[in-house]
Amino acid sequence: MFFFINVVRLSNCSITEEGYKALASALRSNPSHLIELDLRGNDPGQSGVKELNDLIQDDSCKLKIIRFLKSPAAQEACDYLIKVQGTSPLVLKELDLSEDKIGDLDWEKLSALLIDSHSKLEKIKVSSCKQTEKSCSVLATVLSSKTTLKEINLNNSYLLDSGIKEICEGLKNPVCELKILKLSDCNLYICRFLGPAANKAFQYVTGIVG
Repeated sequence: MFFFINVVRLSNCSITEEGYKALASALRSNPSHLIELDLRGNDPGQSGVKELNDLIQDDSCKLKIIRFLKSPAAQEACDYLIKVQGTSPLVLKELDLSEDKIGDLDWEKLSALLIDSHSKLEKIKVSSCKQTEKSCSVLATVLSSKTTLKEINLNNSYLLDSGIKEICEGLKNPVCELKILKLSDCNLYICRFLGPAANKAFQYVTGIVG
């Protein structure tokens, strides 16, 4: 009698980048019946993530699900973007969600992905998207967190007074390392009504295109 293992859980096992590479090599050289691999709570490094994501693109590999992220919300966002874009956002430096490519993805789940330590995204484009007060609040949370984001494109987004205020609060946070914020055609004139609050926030960004 043969037993086939379909799911392996290795969460919080102190697996490093080298361990991830070894796993990818083993699964590539000897394809198994494994369909799900749980690696949450480990430190794969950028190349480790890429090795395993490249592996699941291989037709000979039966592995379909790899879980890296601790937060279920971040994992949901990652899985959704893989389906929509065909590539894991964990191996990207730039992410284009303009013209409502964000679709049904909840902004809070997207923010969970952006602030996860596995994400190496430096540029995100969400231009020509319907921004709500809630989405601006979520964006402020991202800006107030330690991330690798250096550029955000919000061009052609109708940002209400409340939305601009939320973004300003995020920009003022000392951990924010954003360098470029694109706000063309965003009714930016309303910042005049925010006075010193907007000026203080925007001084932390080296390039504002509006």
